[in-house]
Amino acid sequence: MNDLLARLRSAVGDDHVLTAPDDVAAHVVDWTGTHRGRALAVVRPGATAEVAEVVRACAETRTPLVPQGGNTGLVGGGVPDGSGTAVVLSLGRMRTVRDVDPVAGTITVDAGVVLADVQAAAAAADRLFPMSLGSEGSCTIGGNLATNAGGTAVLRYGMTRELVLGLEVVLPDGRVWDGLRGLRKDNTGYDLTQLFVGSEGTLGVITGAVLRLFPATPRHATAWVAVPSVATAVSLLGTAQEHSGVHLSTFEIANRQAVDLVLAHLPGAVDPLAAPSEWYVLLELAGSASDDGLDATLEALLGEAVEAGTASDAAVAGSPAQRSALWSLREGISEVQKVEGATLKHDVTLPIADLARWTDAMGPVLQEVLPGVRPVTYGHVGDGNLHYNLNAPVGRDDDLRAAAGDLTTAIHDAVAAAHGSISAEHGLGRSKAAAAAAYKSDVEVDLMRAVKRALDPHDLMNPGVLLTAP
Repeated sequence: MNDLLARLRSAVGDDHVLTAPDDVAAHVVDWTGTHRGRALAVVRPGATAEVAEVVRACAETRTPLVPQGGNTGLVGGGVPDGSGTAVVLSLGRMRTVRDVDPVAGTITVDAGVVLADVQAAAAAADRLFPMSLGSEGSCTIGGNLATNAGGTAVLRYGMTRELVLGLEVVLPDGRVWDGLRGLRKDNTGYDLTQLFVGSEGTLGVITGAVLRLFPATPRHATAWVAVPSVATAVSLLGTAQEHSGVHLSTFEIANRQAVDLVLAHLPGAVDPLAAPSEWYVLLELAGSASDDGLDATLEALLGEAVEAGTASDAAVAGSPAQRSALWSLREGISEVQKVEGATLKHDVTLPIADLARWTDAMGPVLQEVLPGVRPVTYGHVGDGNLHYNLNAPVGRDDDLRAAAGDLTTAIHDAVAAAHGSISAEHGLGRSKAAAAAAYKSDVEVDLMRAVKRALDPHDLMNPGVLLTAP
């Protein structure tokens, strides 16, 4: 162990190999506080060559390695297990924006660049990097790529894997694959870039990326819409798509329980509508500087929706401040759940046509498992992704913890029956690896294991994450 630590210090400098408990503490627990582990050390390289040397040293000593970005994950994928044998590889020092090419529509960045900084660098070149997450002020591009993150703009721009053109990756043996090519067309074999996107650090360490940029969208038309049900929200989605086409960038849903939590716990939050509704939609159109008809388009589609009964009321943002206030009602949900007490998080995808049926059926099932449990449901109707979270019955946090396994099984079984996915955008991490294997076919699991063995035969890269031990 001492020889390894000495080699790591030689590679990155003494100040960037952390072993003191106080220095390591923030790196061995996830954002939820649910997943806690222990680490031999936390290593903070500043360049790809240093990452390669660290990985090589760990490979030669058979030391497990846990890549870590902003550590904002929700499934334990960026923290070590409890053995204390793993090295955490934190990429937080690698924050260089290497190149911005507005003509080609690309930006090349280190993996440790914070998502908000990528957005800002793109904006400085009058371009848009469209990924938007609640954690964008602290999550990093490397983590976004490793988990194939989603967010609120997936409806228009797609998941992370659709925003990346090339990668630089340190392989489990310490070699560096330089795939930083910003080509839109490259038909020369297996798509290695997509192999590493969503691999959660189990196949290598992403150190750099070429990302797609888009024309800036300075114009917005935003509304907070009351809808009677999930079924009417889906109908409203169709109306919005028909009226606005490619300008529809956001279509988020939240139930009244979620909104009530935000109003109770988020300072400054105000209900923009006079009467309560069972469900709400945050709808936004976005366009270029020349797209001056968005307000009229929004007004027309809302008018049609009210007439058809798919919407009962709406508040339209008339200023940037009002737009920000509407967005805060959606973006504040995840944070305020922690204030309310014990919560059980689920991140599922369903066929859009089945969202209403599934949601209507799920509520009574969960009440049978734990009477009084409070579903806090929100998410991205446009891509079928629901964050189907559960808060404990009031004052009964321990009851939720005791029933957590049965509640999760009920939700996962129902998702599988509807041909959905138990992880839409958060990844599998440690918490869902076993469940995913149980719902996948043997063929699918075998293929995933074959890829893992080919690249990481000694199972040193983030062991226990995404795939359980065979």
